[in-house]
Amino acid sequence: MAPYNFEGDFGNLTDKQIEFIKKVIEEQDLKVNKVVFKPVGQAGDNFVASVMRISIEGDNGSMKMVIKIAPADEKTRNTVKADLLFHNEHVMYTEVLPKLVALQKEVGVPEEEHLRYAKCYGSMNEAPYEVILLEDLNESDFKMLNKFDSLSDECVRSILKNFAILHSVSYGLKKKQPETFESFKSKLIDVWTVNFSTNEARSYFELLESAILANLDEEDHKTKFKSNFMDILKLPIQLAKDRDCKYSIVQQGDAWTNNIMFKFSEDKLEQSVMIDYQGSKISNPVGDILYMIFNCADHETRSKYYYDWIDYYHTELDRCLSYYDLKVNYVYPRDRLDADLRRYGKISFGLSAMLTYVLLRDTKEAGEMLESFKSGDPNDVLELMGTQPLQGETAIRTRKRIVGLIDSFSQFGLL
Repeated sequence: MAPYNFEGDFGNLTDKQIEFIKKVIEEQDLKVNKVVFKPVGQAGDNFVASVMRISIEGDNGSMKMVIKIAPADEKTRNTVKADLLFHNEHVMYTEVLPKLVALQKEVGVPEEEHLRYAKCYGSMNEAPYEVILLEDLNESDFKMLNKFDSLSDECVRSILKNFAILHSVSYGLKKKQPETFESFKSKLIDVWTVNFSTNEARSYFELLESAILANLDEEDHKTKFKSNFMDILKLPIQLAKDRDCKYSIVQQGDAWTNNIMFKFSEDKLEQSVMIDYQGSKISNPVGDILYMIFNCADHETRSKYYYDWIDYYHTELDRCLSYYDLKVNYVYPRDRLDADLRRYGKISFGLSAMLTYVLLRDTKEAGEMLESFKSGDPNDVLELMGTQPLQGETAIRTRKRIVGLIDSFSQFGLL
């Protein structure tokens, strides 16, 4: 039974989840009178979790939290690998991120350069009841931008600075507490490798390749796409190699527009915060860089700023490494960064094309796809995603983004 002071849309929560949420709320010492639940976002905004915002009112004050809830349906859980994703986020919020910030404080990194993340009030990592309660960043004037629009130069630079902070403190942890770094490596699960190492994955990507080719007009674009897309299947091999590489760091792992929030003051960007760590893993820095640049910006913006962005990241990494008495030329030299960008080029191209096909659907199509997760066999769902024709504006938007990927990867010598 729900506590008498719970109101709103919380019908999908289990008794175990409700009890855990109630316990976390009681720990805030607000003498609660009322807790109101409201869903967050639209279909397609959150593919793995149900997200709710709760407003807590009490005699000692009020506050808001964001709650991420794992899907309960077994078919959905199997399709999206919910147990692995929520495990990663639990480890990141309860162990990795606090440890990284503690190290920053230990070496004297200024507070304004501490790794910013949503405070975690509580996390239950018991399948299939996973739930995590986080700081509501809207209360600090952060907002999410439109996933259909390209991020600006200043937004991309802000995220690259976040990467430089995250990656540099990872290198610092490797140097000062190698056992802790190895512990995190053993706990964080590379979900991409799990998903891509199956026979079903090859079948899905073959279907997806055909669907995307059918949506392209120019023969040159079709030829380049077909020559490179299936390299996506090499991702597990590449990630396995880089997991134990001397250059490996803690990756955020899923930095696309809906997983980043931005704070503006009079239209000037002040700060950005990464808000999702379900795809986090130990791997190469360029995984974060390429993923964000090619899934958050359009071809026109990339054409102007791509090389400046790579320069900026490496400069920021060097500056941040100095707090740990490390030099970028020894830790992650520029020629190595450039080589890794090329090495991951074709794989990143395939990954970005796949994500474009999935993430840029409008609300109606995204909702239909999510419903299919709940009602079908996982393999049938993957086949549907690879063969279902895109509709109207989604088809136009997806075609433009895929063509932009082909043009950008070609322009930067990554194919």
